[in-house]
Amino acid sequence: MPKSSTPAPAPPTLWRHRAFLLLWTGGAVSDLGSAVSTLVLPLLAVQTLNATTFQVAMIGLMRRLPFLVLALPAGVLVDRIRRRGLMVWCDLGRMLALGSIPVVSLFGHVVLWQLYAAVLTAAILSVFFDVADQSYLPSLLTREQLVDGNGKLRATETFADSVGPTVGAALSGVIGAARTVAADSVSYAVSALTLALIRVHEPRREPGQDAPRVGFREAMREGLRFVLGDAVLRKIAACTATANLAISMVVSIEVLFLVRTLHATPTVAGIVLGLGTLGGFAGSLVARRLAQRIGTARIMWVALLLPAPLTFLMPLSGSGWGALAYAAGWAAFNAGGAVYNTAQVSYRQSVCPPELLGRMNASIRWLIWSTTPVGALLGGVLGTGLGLRTTLWIGAAVMALTGFWLLFSPLRGMRDIPLPAQAEAGTAA
Repeated sequence: MPKSSTPAPAPPTLWRHRAFLLLWTGGAVSDLGSAVSTLVLPLLAVQTLNATTFQVAMIGLMRRLPFLVLALPAGVLVDRIRRRGLMVWCDLGRMLALGSIPVVSLFGHVVLWQLYAAVLTAAILSVFFDVADQSYLPSLLTREQLVDGNGKLRATETFADSVGPTVGAALSGVIGAARTVAADSVSYAVSALTLALIRVHEPRREPGQDAPRVGFREAMREGLRFVLGDAVLRKIAACTATANLAISMVVSIEVLFLVRTLHATPTVAGIVLGLGTLGGFAGSLVARRLAQRIGTARIMWVALLLPAPLTFLMPLSGSGWGALAYAAGWAAFNAGGAVYNTAQVSYRQSVCPPELLGRMNASIRWLIWSTTPVGALLGGVLGTGLGLRTTLWIGAAVMALTGFWLLFSPLRGMRDIPLPAQAEAGTAA
């Protein structure tokens, strides 16, 4: 594969790009609401509904299972209709689904089945939104702006992840966990509004515009063939799928571990999780600069391998001040993950033909999120059978090994993301 050794010149600033700023603002508010729910929904199950370890882990399963079932059909739909309109409707649907929880809490008591139904409905709509979101950005930005744009989106996402649990814990203490979910519901309304205000024209793709219209099933296969036929995309999918397996294991039990094993209060648990995700925010802020210095392709495996040993601080954490070890290990992994994700999403958007973007992103999503229900299930089963700390050791070990998928890939011989023609030259059957 030809190497690109000359760094690209700095692209134009995005601070005056109205369409991107609207997308970014709505996404940031939505990310904050979702981060609040990340702590509040398991907390609601633990404290109010007295859920078991397995029942709490099922919340994680409900959030990820739809990606396994619906990601590929979502990709075909995203490539055939206007992406922005689909995103608006998904936001409105998620607003109603999660808004049902605080509404019911005003007149009675939330029950476990309702919690599962709301989470599952929001997750189904998130499949379509997320595929459309990653496929929509290249229609707003130039190829040279993608790393910067993805870095900014990742920065606000990880910042929201860092402060969301703390905000959620504080609100839960004042108004209760069920009513705190209203913050997530309102955030989807804001996201829908900002998307509606974008004025960049996105023409509908008619049959034959890019290629003859094929059947729905064949269209799904085209996306999978593109991903599996590219040597780099295969490794990216394997790496991210492995990381998501481990992350899902850890996330499905982390609130239980902090509250029941380390005896942390909800506020302390929120602070610990917030500090842990703050590493992702820091990584996002430096992602573009590191990519320019180290290489937009090389940075992918470097960012995962360097902080890998620090992930073992999570199962080594203890009560009191010892809980900060959990935050430190989680922060180190999230920092590397944020840099990696900014680079790998930019790679995908750069090398894929526009008419395949939805199906390519959907195929990647299907592959990488297919392991998350398994991880959530493993978290519940292993946490119940082996204990929460032992399960954390297993999850941390898998997280630490993910970067080796990329080290033993064509990325090791590349400095920068190749141009589309160069990427085609390096594609393997």
